[in-house]
Parts: sequence; structure tokens; C-alpha cells
Amino acid sequence: QLQLVESGGGSVQPGGSLRLSCKISGVTRDIYDVGWFRQAPGKEREGVSCIDRTGYVTHYADSVAGRFTISRDIGKNTVYLQMDNLKIEDTAVYYCAAESFSNYYMDYACPYPEFGSWGQGTQVTVSS
Repeated sequence: QLQLVESGGGSVQPGGSLRLSCKISGVTRDIYDVGWFRQAPGKEREGVSCIDRTGYVTHYADSVAGRFTISRDIGKNTVYLQMDNLKIEDTAVYYCAAESFSNYYMDYACPYPEFGSWGQGTQVTVSS
């Protein structure tokens, strides 16, 4: 059974950095595409970034482009979200999710609503 576990959340001041990790287990090889999402108090969940199974295709929400970087270590079945120049509005619970899409499905956009397997989330708080 596919399992995703996020880690790396915490508290940081504006302008600081954090790196989130999403460890995927229950699979014998890296065949999943992965997305990062976040949900702030009182707001709907939003897609932040995604990466395909090869690691070569990535997408970012406009609100984080240029500040966040998604990557994956295929050998470790782990996807990372490097978050730099954090802002107060980045405060949220961050979730990773996985899905196995067909080849090239993510080439032009991130299918955020279609991710089916989810982790439990990790809190990121940005405050001065």
C-alpha cells in the first residue's frame, strides 16, 4: 500500500528557508508523479508544485515561482520542496500527494485535482 510521509516543517522568520521532504513507501520503483499542496487556516487547499516521475518536468504556482524548488531523489523515493525567501502568507499545512499518470500527462500543467494518495501534512509557520 502506498504511503507518503512529510517532514521538515517548522517555524521560520520571513526571508528564511525550509526544506520539506516527502518519503514514498510501499512501492518497488519510482513510478509516481508527486505534487505539493498547502492549506492555510480558513482557506481552500491549493496546489503549490508538482514533479513527474522522471524529475525532469516541474510546475509551480505563480505565488511560489522563483522561491520554491521541487526535486526528487529517485533512489530514495523522496521528493523535496526547497522553500526560500519565505513569506508570512506561506504559512500553512503542507501536504504531498502522489499519483501515477500516463506518460507526458504533466508536460504542460499540473493536474492538481487528480492526485489520489496523500500524506498527513507538515506545518510551516512564517512569522516575525
